[in-house]
Amino acid sequence: MQSALIKRLGLTLLAWTLTLVICFPIVWMVLTGFKTETQAIASPTLFFTPTLESYAAVQGRADYVKFALNSVYISLGATFLALAIAIPSAYAMAFLPTKRTKGTLLWMLSTKMLPPVGVLVPIYLIFRDLGLLDTRTGLIVIYTLMNLPIIIWMLYTFFKDVPKDILEAGRMDGASTLHEVCYLLIPLTLPGIASTGLLSVILSWNEAFWSLNLTSSQAAPLTAYIASFSSPEGLFWAKLSAASTMAVAPILIFGWLTQKQMVRGLTFGAVK
Repeated sequence: MQSALIKRLGLTLLAWTLTLVICFPIVWMVLTGFKTETQAIASPTLFFTPTLESYAAVQGRADYVKFALNSVYISLGATFLALAIAIPSAYAMAFLPTKRTKGTLLWMLSTKMLPPVGVLVPIYLIFRDLGLLDTRTGLIVIYTLMNLPIIIWMLYTFFKDVPKDILEAGRMDGASTLHEVCYLLIPLTLPGIASTGLLSVILSWNEAFWSLNLTSSQAAPLTAYIASFSSPEGLFWAKLSAASTMAVAPILIFGWLTQKQMVRGLTFGAVK
């Protein structure tokens, strides 16, 4: 009895320690945003007089709302487009497999190992010729392509857990392929699809490489907004922390509010 109590206390202490280690950089960033530049570069301290000076300077330098709306529009647009492509693709691979299906899945996943800088020049030239540079549409396209392998893989695993007998029963009742997907498959795997969509939103929101290289001002999301506070004169730590806090706050709140749905979706089909 005593050993079980000690073990439980030890695990609780370990969990809290890991939580503090993971959350400390975020907490420190938020605190630094409420400091002046002098306080930010001084000796680290948790005791200071908070000020909104950095937040006022950040908002005065750039229109935060414009960048935030770009992030929302691009993240949601890329997610819906990726799901529209991935659902029929995963359906075909899960229920109409060929001898090349597994190889195709592995090949798609292997593309995530390719460094983005390796294809930057050709993509930049293609986007320039198509007039997609510094446009929301351009970022939606590139974010969709970036997330598509992971989304297809996740949906494929969720669809594989659906008993084929259910779809066969639908076919016997005269259901077409479209009806199978819309009225049987999607409702049965909705938790998994929802968690996949949430993950896609988070990945799109946090993507920085393509936003910095394919946008300048009109379609720049919050990741570009943060980078704008790094200048040749140096890093303005307080302003950079304030800008970073304003950029990550929406997605942190979004993740907190949807954590139950995400966990439920990611564990969908784990217990049969």
